[in-house]
Amino acid sequence: MKGVVKCESITRGFSTQAIPICSKWSESPGLGSARLLATPVGGGGAAGRRGQVRSPGGGGEDWSPGAPPPGSQAAVAAAPETREHLFKVLVIGELGVGKTSIIKRYVHQLFSQHYRATIGVDFALKVLNWDNRTLVRLQLWDIAGQERFGNMTRVYYKEAVGAFVVFDISRGSTFEAVLKWKSDLDSKVHLPNGSPIPAVLLANKCDQKKDGGQSPPQMDQFCKEHGFTGWFETSAKDNINIDEAARFLVENILANHQSFPNEENDAGKVKLDQETLTAESKSQCC
Repeated sequence: MKGVVKCESITRGFSTQAIPICSKWSESPGLGSARLLATPVGGGGAAGRRGQVRSPGGGGEDWSPGAPPPGSQAAVAAAPETREHLFKVLVIGELGVGKTSIIKRYVHQLFSQHYRATIGVDFALKVLNWDNRTLVRLQLWDIAGQERFGNMTRVYYKEAVGAFVVFDISRGSTFEAVLKWKSDLDSKVHLPNGSPIPAVLLANKCDQKKDGGQSPPQMDQFCKEHGFTGWFETSAKDNINIDEAARFLVENILANHQSFPNEENDAGKVKLDQETLTAESKSQCC
C-alpha cells in the first residue's frame, strides 16, 4: 500500500478502511511475513443464517442440518479450542512524547490535548479477538518519562514480553533519548532464551512538523543496528498507524511465544538479568 514501507523495501498491505498511512518498519528477525490484516468480525447477516433450523425440543438454539445438536458431546468435541494469552507490553519514552495519548487512542478511541503527565506508572487493558481460536489480552504499562532516572524500572519491566519506545517527531531531543531507553530495557528484561523482548519504535506526532532530518532509509538502518523490531510514524491525534503498530508488535510476541513451547503454561513469562538484579538489590533497603 502506498505510504507503507517495510525494511528492505518490502511492502505490506491491510484491508480495513482508507486512512492516511505514513508507516515504515524493518523486518523482524525470525518472523515470517508480518501481515497487517484486520481481524474480520464474525459472520452474521442473511448469509450467516442460511440453512439453520430450530433444534428439536424447542430449546431456541439454531443448528444446521447434518450437524450434531447443540450441547451434545459431539458438538462440544467439535468446537474449536479457544486459546487465551495475557501479554504485558511496556510503553516507554521521554516525558511529553504522547505515550498516554497513544494508549487512550488505542484502547478507548479517544484523544485529548490536556492529559496530565503520568506519575510512576499507569495501566490499560486491550482485548483482541485475534482469530476464531485466539483471544489476546494486552496489559499496557504506561511508564512515566522520568522513570528512566530511577530504580523502579526493573520492577515495572518485570515479565514484559514487548515494548513500544516512543519519541516526538517534532522534538529532536526525544529521539536522542531513544537509545537510552532501549539500553535500559535490554539490560533488565529478556525472553526465556536470553534475547531482547521485541521493541517497536514509534515516531509519534507525525501530524506535526519534523525536527530533524531522519529519512525512512535512515530509520530502517537505525532499527536494524540497534535491535528494534520495526518502526512506525504515528499520530494519536489523527489516529495514524496506532492499530497497525500494535498489531505488528503482537504478531512478533505471538511468534516468540510459539517458539517456546515449554513456556505454554507460563504465558508471557520472562527472566530478569541476574547481574542487574544483583547490582540493584544492593541499593534497595527492602
